[in-house]
Amino acid sequence: MISTKGRYALRLMIDLAEHTGEGFVPLKDTARRQEISKKYLEIIVKDLVRGGLVRGSSGKGGGYRLCRAAEDYTVGEILEITEGTLAPVACLAGGAEPCPRAGFCKTLPMWTEYDAMMRDFFFSRTLASFV
Repeated sequence: MISTKGRYALRLMIDLAEHTGEGFVPLKDTARRQEISKKYLEIIVKDLVRGGLVRGSSGKGGGYRLCRAAEDYTVGEILEITEGTLAPVACLAGGAEPCPRAGFCKTLPMWTEYDAMMRDFFFSRTLASFV
């Protein structure tokens, strides 16, 4: 399940994409437009900065802006930065230890197929498709 943090991160990124031509966008403006607590957006935007998706500037005229064009971001990458792995089961998460049951697990093919469908879905949608 995608948490509030992931959903709000996507809304923040869409808002920044919609205001790309305005330079750095103050977080208070996004908070007002999106009806999200500025405090909560401050937590989310730190992850997005750390993940290299947005750049921040402080002081007069400061705020946040996208690092790339909106069409160069996928929903999947935004969600992975804020949610962590999107894998439906631990054994499919990146960097997971090999599962000793993988060779005879009856459900692994189902989880693998579901993981592929979900990744295809989220990684085929760009931020630009919402603007």
